[in-house]
Amino acid sequence: MSDKFELIAKTHQGLEGVLAEELRLIGADEISISPKTISFKGDKEMMYKANIQLRTATRILKPIYSFKARTEDEFYGQAKKYDWSSVMDISQKYAVDSIITSEVFNHSRYIALKLKDAIADHFREKVGKRPFVDPQNPQIRVHVNVIEDECTICLDSSGEPLHRRGYRSTQDSSPINEVLAAGMILLSGWKGDSDFIDPMCGSGTILIEAGLIAHGIPPGIFRKHFGFENWFDFDEALLQQVYNDDSMEREFNYSIIGGDISKRAVEISTENVRNAGLQKKVDIKFESIFDFTPPMGKGVVVTNPPFGEKLKKEQIESFYKQLGDCFKQRFVGYDVWIISSNSEALKSFGLRPATSMSLINGGLECRYYHYPMYKGAPKDISRKSKV
Repeated sequence: MSDKFELIAKTHQGLEGVLAEELRLIGADEISISPKTISFKGDKEMMYKANIQLRTATRILKPIYSFKARTEDEFYGQAKKYDWSSVMDISQKYAVDSIITSEVFNHSRYIALKLKDAIADHFREKVGKRPFVDPQNPQIRVHVNVIEDECTICLDSSGEPLHRRGYRSTQDSSPINEVLAAGMILLSGWKGDSDFIDPMCGSGTILIEAGLIAHGIPPGIFRKHFGFENWFDFDEALLQQVYNDDSMEREFNYSIIGGDISKRAVEISTENVRNAGLQKKVDIKFESIFDFTPPMGKGVVVTNPPFGEKLKKEQIESFYKQLGDCFKQRFVGYDVWIISSNSEALKSFGLRPATSMSLINGGLECRYYHYPMYKGAPKDISRKSKV
């Protein structure tokens, strides 16, 4: 058994609990939750598994150096002291990003620049040359996190963000991020034990993530590359072992169905589903939500309806009223989950949510609402008051 070390998984606001549970299920130790961050312990195999198997992580970071600093010069000096030749070669291009939560340092770009200079100057003093910076396609990604005067430098084992699964070749105008889509499904409690529907599916991301969950397919298997593959201690045999582990795969005996009123959206989602190898497991219809007939019985709906960017206030309120009526009439027995940044429009929905929570979608603050569609569901008080 190899030695365990500290790792950090980053995620979206609101998905911390879901990610912590995912880490527990793959065997991570000493899990600790902070805003948008989960710390845990694991060995190299765990780091590879986290990148390939976690659905709600955006990055997996490996801390390599911590220190205190109260000025930019002190930060630079401390960062330059680290033996950068132990983690990267002079020939490797690198990039730096930073997250700053500090009254001591309030310019995250400047701190990132100071770290770039510290790395370059370390090599120049040691070997007479400096490595090149490549923000677009680096071989080594370095991340610095500063909380007040506590500075932690990490290597980014993921490379590109983990939401870039590799199956989405094209997208519609308002796509849901893959990590957020997976998080929404897991927050709903759906685990492949009933039918699953997204009747306004756009580019199909929610449907694809549901398909991967239902069949136990790791989301990272579509990726062509991970950041750790450029590290000195990369173990190709271990990666193949983790990559080929099919112990999580399972049978799924229900349906995953999507629909959209846009023919272009249906074409895009169908192509993305094919890229994910789920074309025989996900059915997509060119159909309006108002003509959609779900299978009888229990099921789960997770969807991202239009939120009114291109519609007038009266149009979006009318749409949400019709949407609420449609779900009440056609989806009896289903648990409907809706993400929306338009809380005013949802007042026209006509039902009181059983639960709601805060999520971020593309930088927008949203609420994620749960509406159980059972007979005699309580109507929204605010709607009654309008009559």
